[in-house]
This record gives sequence, C-alpha cells and structure tokens, in this order.
Amino acid sequence: MNNKKFTYKKSGVDINAADNFIKFISNVSSKKKGKKKFSNIGGFGSITNIPYGINQPKIVACTDGVGTKIEIANTLNKYDTIGIDLVAMSVNDLIVQGARPLLFLDYISINKINLKKLKSIIKGILKGCRLSGCELVGGETAEMPGTYEKNKFDIAGFAVGVVDKKKVLKKNLINHNDLILAIPSSGLHSNGFSLVRHLINEKKVNIKKNKYLSSELLKPTKIYVNEVLKLIDKNLINGCANITGGGLSDNIKRVIPDKLVADIDLNKIKTLSIFKWLNKQGISEKEMLKTFNCGVGFCLIINTKNLKKVSKHFSRNFKPYVIGKISKGNNKVKLNGSINWS
Repeated sequence: MNNKKFTYKKSGVDINAADNFIKFISNVSSKKKGKKKFSNIGGFGSITNIPYGINQPKIVACTDGVGTKIEIANTLNKYDTIGIDLVAMSVNDLIVQGARPLLFLDYISINKINLKKLKSIIKGILKGCRLSGCELVGGETAEMPGTYEKNKFDIAGFAVGVVDKKKVLKKNLINHNDLILAIPSSGLHSNGFSLVRHLINEKKVNIKKNKYLSSELLKPTKIYVNEVLKLIDKNLINGCANITGGGLSDNIKRVIPDKLVADIDLNKIKTLSIFKWLNKQGISEKEMLKTFNCGVGFCLIINTKNLKKVSKHFSRNFKPYVIGKISKGNNKVKLNGSINWS
C-alpha cells in the first residue's frame, strides 16, 4: 500500500501559490519613492510607530467587510474597487471618534487561490490605504476548499488609528442649535447589496449588459479621512457619523447625546441617480432610508459659525450642505418631509 500519495496540494491547497501572492503584495506595496514602506509583510507580526507629537495617545480599532457587494464583483468579473471599499468601511468609522488611521490588515478567504483576482483586490486595498494615509502592515490569505463554492470568496479588514485624548470627539461636544451637514456619498458604498441583488434577480436585470448599473454598483466607497481630519485638527466640528448599514437615522443617533435630537429635513437631501432608480423599481422610501445611505455618506455636526470654514475643505462633488439642526428632545432623531425621488 502506498502511504505517500496524499499531499496538501491534492487536497486543494497550493502553498506555492500563496507564497507567490505574498511576494506580489510585498513588491507592489513597497514601491514608494524607492523605500520599502511595508517591509513587515510576510512575517508573523507587524510593527508600526505611533506618530510623534501625541501627548496622550488613545488607540481606536475597527473591523468590517464589504458584504454581498462581492457577488456583484463576481458577476461582473471586476475586482479592482472592492479593496478600496474594504479599507473605507473601517477608516470612515475610525474618524468618527477623531482617530487618524495608522495601519490596516486584510483577511481573504477563498475556495482556490486565483492570482489574477487576488492581485486586483490587493491593488484596491493598497489604493484605499494610500487615500486614507495608513499602512498595509500585513494580512492573511486562506485557501479553503470545501468551505467556499467554486470561485467564491470573502474579504474582511481591520484598521487601527490613534487620537490624542484632547481630540476625541465625544457626545458632550454636541450642542443645541448645532447644524447637521450631509457630505455626499459616491453611491451605494458597501451596504444594502442583498436587497439590491434580490431586486435585480426578481426584475431579471442583466447587469452585464447594463452599462449604467455595472458602473454604479461597483463604484468604490468614498473615503472621508483627509477632509474630516483637517476639520478635527482645526476644531471645526463637534461630532460626525459614518452613514452605513441602517441608514441615516440608525447611524446618526449613535452620536447624539441624551435630551437632544437630530432634527433632519429629508426634503433637503440631494440623492443620487442610483437611489432614484432603486426607488422607482419598487423599494419604498421607508425601506430605502433604513437600508441605504440615500446619497448622504457622512454627517458632520458643527457650530453655525463654522459653516463657511468647513465647506472650503471639500471638493465640489463632495461639498457638505445643511440637512438639519440639533434640537431639544428625547427621540435622538426626527425625520421630517420626504426625499425628492424624481
């Protein structure tokens, strides 16, 4: 009897392919002005520095994925943007508490290593890290035959940031009569795709043949790090909220202190065409508001006197605009009016 016929590769796991992918990440991520910026990739652990000049550093950590947006990427065989989404979903949460992103790690689990697909994903992750000013210090790629179906995979990310204790954005900074500003989203970001896919399947929409949808559905999540951190450095905001799963109401109430209310006028929201399309396909406003960002990717809460100063830090496409104010009350959030879906 031959007892030497079993190998890891025959079981579906190719260590050589994984090693080649690690080499690719190390080479791509280190090409920055001739310096090996991410030299720890491939080791057992990664080391980074806490920036100088922070007197009382507080560490903030976040983790997230991109949900079933992955299935849209699979359908369209396009993977160059979901890595940006992966970074964005964590770093946009970090800045809500005033933290500057320091480092990022990714986890990719896949049925069988496909270097072309993984290279495309990791390039997106690296771009997201550059846009948010953090380092990709490592990660994990797991080949898991039998757990995932053919061509299926999942990705998750973990980000760490740092903030000086004096700069932490706390609820008690928010005051009566503060303004609530909406910063536009770039699109769906990475939330609500199970509903989007259900609608597409029910309506029998071929997104491969629909240029508008194939473009819109994989638009990467806007990263708000640079603009928001500049505002925090200048003490121009009292609070903020990343509008993700649960929509505007569920997310903004997380930062509202007791006995105050985020009084929001839905009539003022400048929604995007993709949300208008979804609404016209049969998703009610109530369902839209609790599932999607509806065009509001991030909210700022500021003193009225700072409105002009805040606005100048944003490009034209992402200029913040007033959608409400902070009032006295006990409900945390009050939504008035209706979004213009026409």
